Amino acid sequence: MDRLNIPEKIETERLILQRLRYEDAEEIFYSYGSKEQATRFVSWPTHQSVKDTRAFLAYAIPAWNKGADYSFSLRLKESNKLIGGFGLINDHGKLQLGYVFSPTYWGKGYATEACSQIVKILQAVNGIYRIGSFVDTENLYSIRVLLKCGFKEEAHLPKWFRFVNQNNEPKDCKLFTLER
Repeated sequence: MDRLNIPEKIETERLILQRLRYEDAEEIFYSYGSKEQATRFVSWPTHQSVKDTRAFLAYAIPAWNKGADYSFSLRLKESNKLIGGFGLINDHGKLQLGYVFSPTYWGKGYATEACSQIVKILQAVNGIYRIGSFVDTENLYSIRVLLKCGFKEEAHLPKWFRFVNQNNEPKDCKLFTLER
């Protein structure tokens, strides 16, 4: 796997995106990892204990070093409070992005702010040939965020993905891509 030149810390007007650390486990668990409402549309199971969150970090931290997964915590600049996560899965230059937020911070523009800044940075990174994301068709807020950040809907995928937190039923998804 070719490691990409992704910065470990990114700042926006209101947010700090920082490479995940083992020390983030409890904040991740209590902020969004254990929240069914927050994890409904993600590809990983809702965390039942901090042990689950630590297991995720035991994957994510070495995966960054290998260039396979670039996962960030999302923190408020003013208070350093962890409010969400942002991830980039790297498949040899084809990136898939995703994000999750504490429900307390939904509807405040943080997802758009983080995603648009990541997109700006990714446009300048060598070795990336495709940037995309797939979304459950019921996840209207994420669809809106991706469209605001310049993504285009490429395909409607009937019964394409089984979301573990939705009874593993095959769900219709939309595939979004970003022009390079």
